[in-house]
Formats: sequence, C-alpha cells, structure tokens
Amino acid sequence: MTKKHNIILQPSGSRGQVEEGISIRSAARDLGVEIESICAENATCGKCMVLIEEGRFEKYNMDSRRENVSPVTNEEAAYFARRPKLLKDKGWEVGQVRLSCQCKIQGDVLINVPEESSGNKQIVRKSASNRAIEIKPSIRKYLVTMSPPNLERPIADWERLAKGLETSMGLVRRGEENLPRWSDFTVDYQCLRTLSSTLREAKWNVTVSVWQDKEVVQVQAGYHEDSYGTAVDIGSTTVALYLCNLRTGEMLAAESEMNPQIVYGEDVMSRIQYTIEHKDGLEKLHKAIIATLNKLLKQAVKTANMSLRAHFAKQSPDEEGEVASGKSAPRNDMKVEDILEMVLVGNSTMHHLLLNLHPKDLGLAPFVPAIHKSVDVKARELGLHINSAGNIHVLPTIASFVGADTSAMIVAEEPHKQDENWLLIDVGTNAELVLGNRKRLVCTSTPTGPALEGAHVEYGMRAAPGAMERIEINENTLEPRYKVIGVDGWNTDHVEFVGKVKGICGSAIIDGVAELFRAGIVDSRGKFNTKLSSKRIRKGESGWEYVIAWAEETSIGRDIPMTQQDVRQIQLAKAALFTAARTLLKRSGLESPDKIILAGGFGSYIDKEKAMLIGLIPDCVLDNVYAVGNAAGDGARIALLNVEKRREIESVARKVERFELPTDPEFQNQFMLATSFPHMSEPFPHIAHLIPNRVADPMAKNFMVK
Repeated sequence: MTKKHNIILQPSGSRGQVEEGISIRSAARDLGVEIESICAENATCGKCMVLIEEGRFEKYNMDSRRENVSPVTNEEAAYFARRPKLLKDKGWEVGQVRLSCQCKIQGDVLINVPEESSGNKQIVRKSASNRAIEIKPSIRKYLVTMSPPNLERPIADWERLAKGLETSMGLVRRGEENLPRWSDFTVDYQCLRTLSSTLREAKWNVTVSVWQDKEVVQVQAGYHEDSYGTAVDIGSTTVALYLCNLRTGEMLAAESEMNPQIVYGEDVMSRIQYTIEHKDGLEKLHKAIIATLNKLLKQAVKTANMSLRAHFAKQSPDEEGEVASGKSAPRNDMKVEDILEMVLVGNSTMHHLLLNLHPKDLGLAPFVPAIHKSVDVKARELGLHINSAGNIHVLPTIASFVGADTSAMIVAEEPHKQDENWLLIDVGTNAELVLGNRKRLVCTSTPTGPALEGAHVEYGMRAAPGAMERIEINENTLEPRYKVIGVDGWNTDHVEFVGKVKGICGSAIIDGVAELFRAGIVDSRGKFNTKLSSKRIRKGESGWEYVIAWAEETSIGRDIPMTQQDVRQIQLAKAALFTAARTLLKRSGLESPDKIILAGGFGSYIDKEKAMLIGLIPDCVLDNVYAVGNAAGDGARIALLNVEKRREIESVARKVERFELPTDPEFQNQFMLATSFPHMSEPFPHIAHLIPNRVADPMAKNFMVK
C-alpha cells in the first residue's frame, strides 16, 4: 500500500492526506487548490512557486520540514540561479521556495501558496460601503509664500517657514479660535533635512502639509491641493486597504488580500502560541503583515493612477489642474510616498503583531494587552513605505480580545448614539460583540474557529471561484440545489455547472447545515436521521454524510458531502457565538435586542434567516437584522477622514463595559444548551414556522441554570 502524508495548503486552509511521491501541484489540485503553470510543468515559467514552512505547528499537530519534500532538482536550481533579484526582493532562499510542479511530497508538510501562484484567487469580501462622512482630516495643506533671507533679516529657514505658515493658516481659517502660533509648530526630522533645498528650489513658494495643526510633515515646491491617506482593516483572515483623497474624501482605490499570517495559525490563539514557541515568531508575523501592507499600498497607488489617467485623458489640457497663478500644470502620477497618513484597525492580536508588540500576555490569564489607548507612530518606525514623516494611527483597543476593529465598528455604526438596544456582531474566526445604546455599552469576544470560513470542514474552502455559496434542499425529495461563485444561477438552471464545483465556502456551510436541519436530515442535536430514504444520505469514511454534489458535477472528481463532523464543527462555532450574545443580553437585563447588525466580510454574506434557524444569532424580528459590510474598514475610513471621530472613540472605548466569557460560571451550561439547533430551550418564535414539528428537548433541564 502506498504511504500517505498529511499536507495543509494555506491560505486556502485546504488539507488532506496524499500519496507519497506526488508533486505538490498535483496534490493541491486533488484538494481543490489550483496552482498556476503555463509551461506544462517543465520548470521554466516559475508561476507555480510555493513556500515550504518549517517548524512545529501545534494547531495542526504537525512538524513541517523541508526534508519532508524531495530535494531541489537541477531544473529548479537553474531557474532560481537566473533570478537572484527575485529571491532577494522576497527574502526567500532556495529550499524554502520551490516549484510545485517539481517538488514531491515525502512527509507531512505545511505549504504556503503565494497570491501570485494561486490559480483560484481568493475573493476577499471587504468592500467599502457608501457613507456620508464629514471631512475633517488630520492633514491640512497651506500655500506659504515667503521673502528670501538677506543680510538684514537672516532668519533661519525653519523659523521663516513657521512664521509664514502662521500667516497663511490665519488667512485660510479666519474666525477659528485657538489657531497655533509659529512658535508652537514642530517639524519632522526627515522633513527638516530637505527643507533648505526645497525652499530654494521652489523660490520660497511652497505647499506645507501640517499634521494635527502642530507638526509639519511635508514641504512641496509650488501649489498642491490634494493629500492622500489610507484606511486599513487587518482581519485574522483578510486585509483590506482603502486609498482616499483627504481633501475630498473620495476613495481612489480599494485593495485586499489574504492575511499572510494565516500560515502560522488560522486563529488568534494559534498565532499567539506560535510567537511563544518560536524565538523568531513575532518577527516573522510582524514582517509578514508589513510586507503585505506595502504590497497593497503599491497596488492601490497603481490602481488610482490608472483611474486618474483615464479621467484626465477625457479632459482638455486646461482642465487638468489649477495652480496659484490660475494657469494649468501637468498632473504627475501619485507615488506611495505621497501618502501622509494611515489609519489601521484589527483585533487585539493583529494590533500587537502590527506594532511589533509581543502578544504572549494576551494569551495568558488575565489576558492583558500592552496598551488600550490609540497609538500614533511614524511610518518609518514600522517600515511602511508611505512618506517617512507620515503618521500611522491605530484606533484604541477595548478589552483583551475586543480590539481596534471593534472600536472602528462603533465609529461606523454609532450604537452609543441610539435609544434602542443594538447588538453588533463582527463575525469571523474571532467574533466580537457589542450590545447597548447611548446609556450603556457592553462587549465581549469569543473564538468561533475557522469552520465558519471553510476550514475544518472536509470540503470547506474560502470564497473563490468554484466554491458553493448558497445551498437549498427540497424537504420532500431531499434533493439539493446550489449556487457557485463564478457561475450565474443555480446548478439546476443549466449544464454550465458541470465540472465547476470545488468545495463549500462559509455562507454555503451555514446554508447547508440549516437546510439539513430544516429538511429533517439532521435532528436538533445535529445527528443524522439514518432512516430516511435517499441515496444522498450514506455512511462515509468518517461517518454519516449527505452528498451535495456528485463527482461528475465537480472539478475535483470526487463527491462533495457535508459530514457528521462538519455539522459538529458548526455546532461548536455557533454555540460559542450565541452564548456570547446571550451573556451580554442577560448582563443588560434584556431578552432580545431591538436590532442585530452583522458586520465583517463573512457576516455580510450569510443568510440571516438560516443563521437564526441554526441559532448562530439570537432570536429577533428578521426585518431588524441587517448586514452592513465591512464596518471595521468603514470605521477606519471615517477616522482617517475625520480627526474628531478619533477623539470620540477614544472616549467611548473607555466607557464600554467588558465581560470575559472564561470567567462566567454559567458559560459551560449555556454553551451546551446552545449546541442544539436552534437552541435546546429557547423558543425562537421568529423562525418557528420553519420548524413546525419542533419538540422540547428532555436534556435541556440538565443544563438549565438553577
């Protein structure tokens, strides 16, 4: 019998056993992960490059080693020898980076498939929403005209500029109180180094960019109207970046990518553990996110320039831009160095890894972060490639695992300004919840695991072409139908679906479990009804399962079922989320919220009725359950464009009451009650019509709190 080994492919999260001696590219294809290649696997195109990760990965109970794959071939060595700059730029070495068409599996291994090598690009669903934002940026520009120095008035360049800036600021902002005097201004050191040459080249006519009305961060020759900034949401799974014009508020580009840290752990606790167990763990995770941010910055500027060039190509030459003299000037392309500020948000672990703060104390009781207040740090301190004098602003964290992304969600949705009790849920690998109104806000967080996003589900995958995104089951025939990303309509609509399916993404996993329950294929405890007559209900290698797509419908040549273990994974994830919500409701003296707001890329794509049917969210009037998209990203964008919102959330964040679920003596019993669909004891009246034959569970009394 051929020996088999375990492989894990990140960032897709696909995993499985493959035969020894098979190439990584072939093994990936068998697991539904396409890796690019245009040279017929002759090791000449280099598009199938992958990284072999080394070390002990406790989360997966795996020791991944370069020795667990075949040695570097002559063809690979020759390919990389011709491209030393590629290796230097990426920080890779031969042996770590391999051509997947040549490299063969010889043991257990964790493989990182870079974005540029992926044949089925992940769809990162973190688009920005349209919001009315009052523009009050922290960066303001002022045109300053000075007389050159002479022997009668040999005032130093900086003092001369500061006095001119005071005059210009007063002229531009007449009537405003408490404007700074010239002696109050400071200048960034890097800006100061080039100040003298810039002033003379500009013949003492410059545009000065001032941060927070106190620090000069850029001096440009001539007249310039626009300033640029970016807002970034660093999620455990995905990173989304929005490039904005700070003067107009216009969003010029949006870019996103999988979080590269996922290679070291799919959830925050496994990443914390990695930094504890590996001496260079923090450095690796910090450098990984910084490299991705710099890549996204470059992509965003390129996208914005392409858009601007297309726009100005339609304009007549004299419409391209007004200067102080009233004459037009040619428009130059934006550069990454023209970005003067970034606002970043993320959960507490992402926050620490971004700022190069060791997260070990977050993972140990009493779960204390390094800092709660917002942070301002120079871009050069973090190695971010915007203007070196540019400011990096990170919103405040609220609690141990309620981070800056939750602060941003509060900025965007403003529950602290409402009379109703709103429940905000950012659904992801780690879920954050905020409940309350203008009188009181409470929060908590809970790990839900990666099952909701496709990992730990046998045929689960993240959103990409070929992933099922919707599932329905006919309760009479027990036959399914499904929608697939990249193909219009349902699979029953036309024959184009044949050979398109690769797996099941998060939104379809929720659908699938809800439909199995609604159709009576699994009971309220998640157990399969083996007495039903359907060829789709069968006993598989790992227990009972329901086949959604037959092998001939797929591109992987295998049936795609939902298994008993898949259902269990969802039960654990949804029970954790529901228990967190129920804890906040109880602490607030409420039976149910007035409104539920689902945030985050995943939360925006789940079916709210089916989410309630399985008990992922509390019972509520369905019309009062809303998906708002990437609220954390929107909040970061609001804070980028309006400096007053930063001050507001700094105050609000300190007033939010936080509850740590591990310290709640009722948590375990509440969790067990919540593992049932939709719940072992709660009535869920708003979805009762979907399960008309529901009966009380006799086990409920064993877990009821006395």
